[in-house]
Amino acid sequence: MHWTYLLLAAGLEIIWATSLKSAAGFTRLWPSVGVVATMAASLFLLALAARGLPIGTAYAVWTGIGAAGTAIAGIALFDESASLVRLACLALIVLGVAGLKFFDQ
Repeated sequence: MHWTYLLLAAGLEIIWATSLKSAAGFTRLWPSVGVVATMAASLFLLALAARGLPIGTAYAVWTGIGAAGTAIAGIALFDESASLVRLACLALIVLGVAGLKFFDQ
């Protein structure tokens, strides 16, 4: 169950980080409310996950999935660069996250 909490937390991190663009530096009310709400929910789920997982693993997986997912969302939604080098770096992040899960005790 802890890994489920962690994956949900990471998914919410992708949503709030991507939504920062529409919040325009917290100058738009409802997008800003959405960012803060998903941010709080993401942190809450991370805290639940950390009850049963090593904090280093939980935090690294949360930030890794969030960073890679947000970068992919930027490519898909905001026409950001999808260069081969950038995609290779994202693949390395995903590989690192998978390694943390695989070697979790």
